[in-house]
Amino acid sequence: MSPKVLIAGGGLGGIATALALQQQGIDSVVFERAPQLRDGGAGLHIFTNGMLALAHLGVADQVAAIAPAQSVCHFATSTGRVIGQYPVGEFVERYGQPTVAISRSDLHGILRDAVTARIVTGAQVTGYTEHADGVTVRFADGTSEDGDLLVGADGVRSAVRSQLLGPQAPDYTGYIAWRGHAKMSADDFEPGTFRALFGPGVRFTYYDIAPGVMHWMSVANGPAGGRDEGTPEQTLDMLRARHAGWTAPVERILDATAPESIIRGDVVDRKPDSVWGRGRVTLLGDAAHAMSFNIGQGACLAIEDALELAGQLAASGATVTQALRAYEAERQQRTAPMQELAHRIGVIGSLENPAAIWLRDRVMKLGWKKTFQQAENEHVAYAMRWAPGAGAVADAT
Repeated sequence: MSPKVLIAGGGLGGIATALALQQQGIDSVVFERAPQLRDGGAGLHIFTNGMLALAHLGVADQVAAIAPAQSVCHFATSTGRVIGQYPVGEFVERYGQPTVAISRSDLHGILRDAVTARIVTGAQVTGYTEHADGVTVRFADGTSEDGDLLVGADGVRSAVRSQLLGPQAPDYTGYIAWRGHAKMSADDFEPGTFRALFGPGVRFTYYDIAPGVMHWMSVANGPAGGRDEGTPEQTLDMLRARHAGWTAPVERILDATAPESIIRGDVVDRKPDSVWGRGRVTLLGDAAHAMSFNIGQGACLAIEDALELAGQLAASGATVTQALRAYEAERQQRTAPMQELAHRIGVIGSLENPAAIWLRDRVMKLGWKKTFQQAENEHVAYAMRWAPGAGAVADAT
């Protein structure tokens, strides 16, 4: 009999898991704490490995129809001095899928529309009880539901993770991100733009996520737990002052930003964990391997998790617990180095000392070709296991 999978969390990872299980003929139920199933409005960078996974889920064409494809990702200083370029457009010929940018809410909607599984909103998971032949999930309203296994895809502050591994808070990276959207004409930027700019302790990244819509992020060092005082317009003025004199078109992007679109958040991550699950319970996405935005792989890896988990559960002869441990072993090997890499890039991106910044920029420039080749091998080639004709469960490349 096909197992009934209980999924805590209706974000990208949880919905992608439901869709991957659906493809394998496995029943699932998604429980989302929010009263409505939706995801945030921030932008997402979906590298080619993420698009290969989305193609396997049958939704890459819908994504490509609205998400600008990128040809080159540019990295430079705040004055415009080039550090390096990442020719992601070359991946199309080698792997068959582009690198794109899309709003989180648009990608979430595409995945959600493809899912036929039951989705329960207003269902805040507070804990679970495991039995010999199943799991009971408990909710804040006092109700519960039984299933054969539980997937904790409920984010960086996961309730499932808290019971499984203890209530450790995620690690604060030391920097804060402000995100927003700017409405700009096609004359203001070339479609498929991506630029990351580095200043002393401050960064600014921007890329278009739809025709005429530029997503941007301003990152600055500071203490955790702060908040912006005053109105959204005053917050935008603060950001304008922070990036005054930066290379074009940073100031134009901020001038074209709707103040109410700006959101602020402390950036957190976690060190890799050696345990993701026990018995009939496992973790997925940010609940398992929370990482900072610095390599643009958080969403991509959650979608990969979903495919690997579904493939292991569908493997003939495997018990539920065997499938979960096999999934965890494969994905830990994949995600741990990427968690560490994202953290290291965040550390060097936060440097404030002029001498350290000078050294960083030159070391990055000298090693750029090797870095690009390594990123391709580690980030992109792995996902060819989900290319047409490949199995969903394969040995690591």
